[in-house]
Amino acid sequence: MSDSLLNPLDPPEKQREKLLKICASLMRRIEQINGDQNVAYTQFQRAVLLEEQVRERTRDLEHALDLLNESNARLATANIETEKARSDLASAIETIQEGFGLFDSDGILVLCNSRFGMHMPDIRSDLKPGMSFESYVKLISKSRYLHLPDGTSSADWARQRMLRHGEEHVMFNVSLIWDRWVQVSEHRMKDGQTVIMQTDISDIIRLERMERGRLMDDQAKLIRATLEHINQGVGIFDSERRLVGFNQRLAHMLSIPLTQMRVGLDFVSILKLIQNDITPLNSEPNVLIEDWVQSTEKRPPLRIEFQRGETRWFDMFAQEMPDRGFVVSITDVTSERDFARQLRQVNEHLEQRVTERTLELEDALAVAERAIASRSRFVAAASHDLLQPLSAATLYLSSLTEECESPRQKEVIGKAQNALFSVQDMIAALLDISKLEAGRAAVDVRQIDLGALLKQLRDEFEPIARQKGLDLRVLPVNLVVRSDATYLRRILQNLISNAIRYTDTGKVLVGVRRMRRSVRLEVWDTGAGIAPEDQEIIFREFHRLDARSSASEGLGLGLAIVDRACGLLRHPLTVESEPGKGTVFRVTVPLSFETAEEIAPEGPVTHSSWRHDGLVTLLVENDLDMRKALTLLLEKWNVQVIDVNSGDEAIQLLQEIDLAPDAMLVDYKLDGGEKGTDAINRLRDMLGEVPARLITANRTAAVQAECSKHGIEVLTKPLDPISLHLFLESASHQF
Repeated sequence: MSDSLLNPLDPPEKQREKLLKICASLMRRIEQINGDQNVAYTQFQRAVLLEEQVRERTRDLEHALDLLNESNARLATANIETEKARSDLASAIETIQEGFGLFDSDGILVLCNSRFGMHMPDIRSDLKPGMSFESYVKLISKSRYLHLPDGTSSADWARQRMLRHGEEHVMFNVSLIWDRWVQVSEHRMKDGQTVIMQTDISDIIRLERMERGRLMDDQAKLIRATLEHINQGVGIFDSERRLVGFNQRLAHMLSIPLTQMRVGLDFVSILKLIQNDITPLNSEPNVLIEDWVQSTEKRPPLRIEFQRGETRWFDMFAQEMPDRGFVVSITDVTSERDFARQLRQVNEHLEQRVTERTLELEDALAVAERAIASRSRFVAAASHDLLQPLSAATLYLSSLTEECESPRQKEVIGKAQNALFSVQDMIAALLDISKLEAGRAAVDVRQIDLGALLKQLRDEFEPIARQKGLDLRVLPVNLVVRSDATYLRRILQNLISNAIRYTDTGKVLVGVRRMRRSVRLEVWDTGAGIAPEDQEIIFREFHRLDARSSASEGLGLGLAIVDRACGLLRHPLTVESEPGKGTVFRVTVPLSFETAEEIAPEGPVTHSSWRHDGLVTLLVENDLDMRKALTLLLEKWNVQVIDVNSGDEAIQLLQEIDLAPDAMLVDYKLDGGEKGTDAINRLRDMLGEVPARLITANRTAAVQAECSKHGIEVLTKPLDPISLHLFLESASHQF
């Protein structure tokens, strides 16, 4: 039946004609129908609408059917791919040489290969997908191929195995019968599945045993060779006190024939073989040794000395091992005892020599001290007697200046006054250097306003610098230090005066650098500088680098006074200079928060009552006079001095007398080009970290850097008795 009343292929005219006929026919039909004339027309409209809805539903059903067919085709393809992937996974797992099993997140076995459980044939057939992990563990625990440790039941093994199942990654070895081993690796994946790998490691275990056995054989040979090559006699006993190892030297020392000295011999039997041939040095050694060997408690190390024959001495040492066995070692100490006896004889002779020499040195020291005291008294008296008329002459000249009107006469009088002032300064310097050199200068350490002191010095030297055309700059500071005001002022006066004297053009700068616990006073100048070879001699008395200077400009005692005053106050002093550019002197002074005891003793400082009883000091000095003088001073303080000429002589003598000193004083320049730093290092290599000081007059930065590199402190020449005393005091606390 056609879906349309009109044929679309007909021409429009024909279709129009057909439609007209249809309409006419319908009109006639309507007119002929009795009753409700609108019913037929309504039914016609419904038929047309129903036909259109049926067509739409039919099209929707056809489209849905097409989609369903397409989905079925895709599902079939996915099923094919899934089956192929499952087949590939099973094939891949099957190719693994180890046993493989996969449990899902609920602990159900979902996949395994044919090697899973292959080491236990009695349960292999029961290991199938679908079984729980707990059932798998129970099967393993009941297998007759599982080798359970002693005292462990199947239930115990299964319980321990389930406890390990809770870990993320587990790896352990399972022992099987017939000396076989399986390594089980259990890994938990992100989604909760559990993978188990079973690997046969029996061959690896057997190979390790063979290697371990071979290694133990090699070690036994090595131990045997070692025992035979050591100088001690060694015996090794097990927990049952039976001899399990020894060297031939043990039998030789105990005079036991090798035919009787054999493995398995009881210790008591060995003791019976030698008890009539040894003489103990302390009570009954046999009883002591037997008690130690038979003890059931933890045995502490045991040491016993005994004598065999008339001339042989032995030292026996026994120590327990962790397994209750013990090791006995015997050392021949005959030569050590002979050496100790000879050393006692040498010491007795040396003590006699030391006593005789001490008496001689005390006499010489007393003479030297009397001479020093006499010289100091003479200098003090002479200075006083000279200063009196000089002061009077100065006053007379001052009064003449006021009366004279002639400029020429005033100029002559002024020069005379300057000459007298210079003489006064020289005499004061001589008096200072005499006191400092004698070690009898008194210091009064207290708080000092450093800013006020520098301001006074600026006012004092500014006119002198201006007269010479120099720019003197003293930087202001607001700090308080601890020192002796008189000596600190004299130190800075001499340094500033020297800087102005030896600077022709430029400037002189006085500044302060603050450090953590101290301040560093620095005096800079732009003078001619000091050559490196002269930097160690500028601190000598009566030494001036400028030979053209007249005597009225000083005797060359300024830096000598600075050096000794800094040593007395324990203020480190350094100098750096570059010829043609200038020089800087640095003095380090502690800040006021340090205690007076850390700086210098309060009140007068003398060394006549200092004592260092029992302190042994090694003195290495190639200058004979210096060595004699220093030895006299040290022995006056009851210090035992070993004085030598060089490092080689020191090492040889100390080895001969087998004595380690408590302190060392070593000169920087020794004979043969040897340096004191090298000698100290050699002596410390032999003796250990013995307190030491390097003695030198060289104050250059190079020497200071070399000493700092080796960790060696310096005592500068001329030696300050206070610094020397403080060093010996610290050394005595260490020994």
